[in-house]
Amino acid sequence: MQIFGVDIGGSGIKGAPVDLDRGDLAQERHKVLTPQPATPEGVADGVRQVVENFGWSGPVGLTFPGVVTGGSTIRTAANVDKSWIDTDARALFGERLGGLPVTVVNDADAAGVAEVSFGAGRDRSGTVILLTFGTGIGSALFVDGVLVPNTELGHLELNGHDAEKRASSKAREDHELTWEHWARRVQKYLAHVEMLFSPELFIIGGGVSRKADKFLHLIEGIRAEIVPAQLQNNAGIVGAAMHAAAKPE
Repeated sequence: MQIFGVDIGGSGIKGAPVDLDRGDLAQERHKVLTPQPATPEGVADGVRQVVENFGWSGPVGLTFPGVVTGGSTIRTAANVDKSWIDTDARALFGERLGGLPVTVVNDADAAGVAEVSFGAGRDRSGTVILLTFGTGIGSALFVDGVLVPNTELGHLELNGHDAEKRASSKAREDHELTWEHWARRVQKYLAHVEMLFSPELFIIGGGVSRKADKFLHLIEGIRAEIVPAQLQNNAGIVGAAMHAAAKPE
């Protein structure tokens, strides 16, 4: 069975049909740049471009980089335009995609569901936390495989700042940090999250998961196991499609 997944990020919008039996992309993904400013209308146009690139005409699952309540209403918009707040995202995307059935879910929650089902969190009990390091820091919290949605742990305070302003992948690039310097920031962040939740496992996702060999070995003093995401930066697309399959509209 295939369903289309779209992952909306602060810098890019990417999507592809997903093979739900394998938990992997059925075709090579297509990506467009997230418009700046990332307004609802602009992002919806980007999503339409991605979906139309494949000539897709079935259900579409979408992720959003913020809190999504009731399966549609956007509550936060840290890394996109603030005009997203209180937007009915499902109605917006459904209209822009010509009436195709759509579902909307928090981006890190989608990535987490994919990793727990098909990747690094598969068959793991206890508390598991996936953290996506990209434009911001997304989080997905699981207890014995059950998701606690919309945790947004990237906005915990770290050294007087929003954690994602200090430890995201974008922060590393913007401040031209070495991998060693950035790893120390990530280590402080993980220590703070560990103090609050005592997880058995941290899964490190987002685009930076492809470069885990550059920094994971530099992180010390964390009791939880730390592993890179197996689905890497495709986890959000896979999770979006899984969400659409689980909640058909």
